[in-house]
Amino acid sequence: MIALSLAEIAEIVGGQAHDIPDPAARITGPVVIDSREVRAGSLFAAFAGERVDGHDYAARAVEAGATAVLATRPVGVPAIVVDDVQTALGALARAVVERLGTDVVALTGSAGKTSTKDLIAQVLEKHAPTVWTPGSLNNEIGLPLTALRATDETRHLVLEMGARGIGHIRYLTTLTPPRIGLVLNVGSAHIGEFGGREQIALAKGEMVESLPTEAEGGVAVLNADDPLVRAMADRTKARVLLFGEADEAAVRAENVHLTEVGRPSFRLHTPTGCSDVTLRLYGEHHVSNALAAAAVAHELGMPVEEIATALSEAGSLSRWRMEVTERPDGVTIVNDAYNANPESMRAALRALASMGRAAQARGARTWAVLGKMAELGDASLAEHDAVGRLAVRLNVSKLVAVGDREASWLQLGAYNEGSWGEESVHVSDAQAAVDLLRSELRPGDVVLVKASRSVGLERVALALLDTEGEVAGR
Repeated sequence: MIALSLAEIAEIVGGQAHDIPDPAARITGPVVIDSREVRAGSLFAAFAGERVDGHDYAARAVEAGATAVLATRPVGVPAIVVDDVQTALGALARAVVERLGTDVVALTGSAGKTSTKDLIAQVLEKHAPTVWTPGSLNNEIGLPLTALRATDETRHLVLEMGARGIGHIRYLTTLTPPRIGLVLNVGSAHIGEFGGREQIALAKGEMVESLPTEAEGGVAVLNADDPLVRAMADRTKARVLLFGEADEAAVRAENVHLTEVGRPSFRLHTPTGCSDVTLRLYGEHHVSNALAAAAVAHELGMPVEEIATALSEAGSLSRWRMEVTERPDGVTIVNDAYNANPESMRAALRALASMGRAAQARGARTWAVLGKMAELGDASLAEHDAVGRLAVRLNVSKLVAVGDREASWLQLGAYNEGSWGEESVHVSDAQAAVDLLRSELRPGDVVLVKASRSVGLERVALALLDTEGEVAGR
């Protein structure tokens, strides 16, 4: 963070200084919410959670090097006391971003946010100093913490924004107002909470409504291949830039195909020229993510050749998202277990099918180890059934459905699609899946592991990569 004095911070957040011997003392380290992450010069924001109250760790944070604590009550060490720590953190983030004058790029969507954010970050970093959201810290706390990592040298700030209801994205955009706003897609993630895709589109469109006008430099980057996203052009005063495979997209892909190992390759077209791209990521769904990243980079002045090179060199920065590892015995584990919704589940299955074609030609098999997709509401049965059916249609060799009711629906879909023999199996939990796979995997097999984050199915992938470990110990 840019160095601010405690007096300046207190004024910005409307707080009162307590036990501060030197109001001119500056915050020169990171702003953190975990006392274990404190560094010299940090500001420790004390949140009171359901299980842990950060105020109880205030003294420990100062002992570890924090200059002061942001708190809702005096804590016996240097502190700025405010009514609400979250609100204060947001106000501080906005003030810092405004002082820096950094170009803010914000993105949202039902699927692919984190993968696309990682691509944008890696491309822009080739152009100028860039700060971006780590992992999926895309909420009211994670977003200001990311923004507060920016310094005087930061040119680009790339922020992922998530939403679980109407108004969430609108609020996030008030904390770090974006100049460039990107909407990837409108899918079924959290449809049980929103009540329908139209409501999801209403929430995601808050992004483009927040942008400056075209005259002020605002740019809405929209997916031309998603009708609900494309319609958001009518909800913004910013200039609209379309990306996708549609002919009218200014940034588009042609000659899309997959390499033998399932990596996308295509010809990238931008308003300033064309260049070839072959991604290091797996699955055709990453083409849309790459085009979104290319559109943002184009708007920030990168030549098409540099964009194509950066995209071709970019990898996955966030764990458990199509994380591909080949074991010494030739078995390939695809850990995509961070989260799941119907769109991302279908994309992962198609990626598995592409990756597994060469393996199946050699007599090896593809395995889909799948679990519950959460927060689907009344659509849950139909969506799980459809995923089970898709696994059969894609000729996935083995479906392992892990868990309770939703897993039974996955297997039922596969059964109804024609999987009547040993092609699909329902197991009770992650350890049962590991035991099954350890007994049956053969060299050359490809295993996809995917479910919603709450299921914790990454334990299966981790156990399979550690042939001696058990799930319970991971």
